[in-house]
Amino acid sequence: MDTAANDAQDRRERFERGMEVLDRIDGEVGRRVVESLGDISPELGHQIVAWGFGEIYSRPQLAPRDRQLVTLGMLTALGGCEPQLEVHVNASLNVGLTPEEIVEALLHSAGYCGFPKALNATFVAKKVFAERGLLPTATD
Repeated sequence: MDTAANDAQDRRERFERGMEVLDRIDGEVGRRVVESLGDISPELGHQIVAWGFGEIYSRPQLAPRDRQLVTLGMLTALGGCEPQLEVHVNASLNVGLTPEEIVEALLHSAGYCGFPKALNATFVAKKVFAERGLLPTATD
């Protein structure tokens, strides 16, 4: 096999591995994000899957739930990432985080990135929880 064919096969394999991880973590929501890029930037969709999930999310050094906690914190701190945060709140639930753990992580982030960003993230989480019938009860 020549170099170009090897590169194409490697590219396909990374994408396939990434799709398996994406499906496990994000489910249908993640797949829809990638598909929505098809008419504007299919290469961005490919890189999200092949690199983001095939290379990064698939690494064994952190459990999927720990990766999601990091992702929630980063997206909250960045601000303006509410659509991506919605995907990752869903993913966090998919990998075993509870609504209470997610809310606590977002509360914790307020001390580092401020109340406005933590509020925005919490309202995204509230929307996802409501859609999934998981609104937690208030606790101290």
